[in-house]
Amino acid sequence: MFISMFGAVESGVIYAIMALGVYLTFRVLDFPDLTVDGSFVTGAAVAAISIVNGIPPIYATAMGAIAGFIAGCITGLLHTKGKINALLSGILMMTALYSINLRIMGQPTLSMLNETTIFSQLESMWAATGIDSFLNGLLASIGLEQFPSTWAIVFVMIIVTVLIKFITDFYLKTEVGLALRAIGDNKKMIRSLSANTDTLTIVGVGISNGFVALSGALYAQLGAFSDVNMGIGMIVIGLASVIIGEALFGKKTIARVTLAVICGAVIYRMIVTLALRVDFLDTGDMKLITAIIVITALVAPKTLQIRREKKRRSEKREQLGRQAEGDSHA
Repeated sequence: MFISMFGAVESGVIYAIMALGVYLTFRVLDFPDLTVDGSFVTGAAVAAISIVNGIPPIYATAMGAIAGFIAGCITGLLHTKGKINALLSGILMMTALYSINLRIMGQPTLSMLNETTIFSQLESMWAATGIDSFLNGLLASIGLEQFPSTWAIVFVMIIVTVLIKFITDFYLKTEVGLALRAIGDNKKMIRSLSANTDTLTIVGVGISNGFVALSGALYAQLGAFSDVNMGIGMIVIGLASVIIGEALFGKKTIARVTLAVICGAVIYRMIVTLALRVDFLDTGDMKLITAIIVITALVAPKTLQIRREKKRRSEKREQLGRQAEGDSHA
């Protein structure tokens, strides 16, 4: 149980970067971008083929993120310059990326089992410290499971994800970031102030897909493979993370909502892991589980709000009734 939940946190922290990208388009820009399913694989494909060809993992990961940024910018161009509907622009780019990703990898699945990745380097560095043996011995002495050797990966990924969160918070508070947020709220208003909304939208969608591709590049290295179909449903996972985070932690400030998105991604993975431990569910039911989680996250807060509102109105009526009764006795 401990090992499986640890794995959920491990993948959840990586998915959190993708969820931040989804948050930028869906919440900040109000842009329903479906490029995510394709750009996630693009990041994984570029990183995988680069590593296989001997490029250092850190550079390969950066190249994957840049490839995703370019894909996002093309989606933005299709919408702003090509005057294509935002939803359709994302669908077209996602469709095109399927073939592009196949071209990049040269095959449907590309293995990195015998290659050096960022995470294999981290594990080697951590093993050299000897702390892993000490922790395992300590846990064994109190009768607990051995600590996973990949805990260093989680530690480093939490640092990287939190760093990206702070950069995102800072960026959204700059002049350009405020303009991006204004576009999502009222595009006509920001255009009337002579802001170049087309360029801002292109850059915003590009950054979003850069985050998604970065997540894909890291996830591919975690699993040591890249598959052309690994991005299917990523947009739903990203939305689930955003919705769960906002429902549980609120969205009063930018800093709070970005933290909520990260926590939402981790909680989503933990929920899925727990659900798959139920006897009558298997891995083929993951999409169904995801849909149920999203529906619950969407319906539950509204249901609770309606109940609170009914309770408030009922208490108000009772208060007015008592006041009226007191006035009649007077």
